[in-house]
Amino acid sequence: MKASQVRVCVLRIEGTNCEEEMYLAFKRLGTRPEKVHLKQLTGTDVTSEEMRALSDYHILALPGGFAAGDYVRAGAIFAARMKSRLAGELVDFIKSGKPVLGVCNGFQILVETGLLPAMSGVMSDVPEAVLGTNDSARFECRPTLLRKVNGGSCVFTTKVSAGKVSLIPSAHAEGKLMFPLDRSKEIVRELEDNDQIVFKYVDPEGTPAGYPWCPNGSTENIAGICNREGNVFGLMPHPERVFFRFTHPDWTRVPDGPGDGRAIFESVLDYVTKKL
Repeated sequence: MKASQVRVCVLRIEGTNCEEEMYLAFKRLGTRPEKVHLKQLTGTDVTSEEMRALSDYHILALPGGFAAGDYVRAGAIFAARMKSRLAGELVDFIKSGKPVLGVCNGFQILVETGLLPAMSGVMSDVPEAVLGTNDSARFECRPTLLRKVNGGSCVFTTKVSAGKVSLIPSAHAEGKLMFPLDRSKEIVRELEDNDQIVFKYVDPEGTPAGYPWCPNGSTENIAGICNREGNVFGLMPHPERVFFRFTHPDWTRVPDGPGDGRAIFESVLDYVTKKL
């Protein structure tokens, strides 16, 4: 399959506000992205010409923002709407090996649907984790450093070298990844054993550290995780915002080369063109 044949569904509802950056990240690599409203997949209040089928796409991307105002919990309403009408299609999409990306609010949505961390199947009945309020109790918008700790299972990071520290900016108020308190250590250990932890927040030396390097207080400094198969990936920081080197805060000192976020999109495109 050629890149020009790859169809990407950038899914949105009211309150989503990063769909354009996500759309452009895929378009710049020569794919065929489309900004699709959830109603177009569920067939609610749309014409037959406007309807879309999830199965027609090769990649599903859930962008950042504040879907449905983040009422109840961040991503909860978007997730409930998806799960109530598209659960079967989502499971089939993932089982077929097609990749799903959730960034920031998209990560929150994947957790709320039970598609991550997916400890017991493709989609859990209830959330197995939560992305809670930052320890600082405020919105954190800052450059963050992420070290790749994944051993190779995640299809979104195959072009990121092992142990590489990437600068990918964060912008969230609810990014603290937490698990049930009575099982937190057990779950983290299982995630490690399954190679499901993809990125950790680190300091400039590449060592996990506290605030401000970890902007939210996330368990074990975890910034991004994938499912066991590696084709569902959630990340709090925004790789689409550093697609180019000139959007890095230090770009005048190191002006050459691509932005650190580009490799994530190149990785999944490489996977799709070779495997699907």
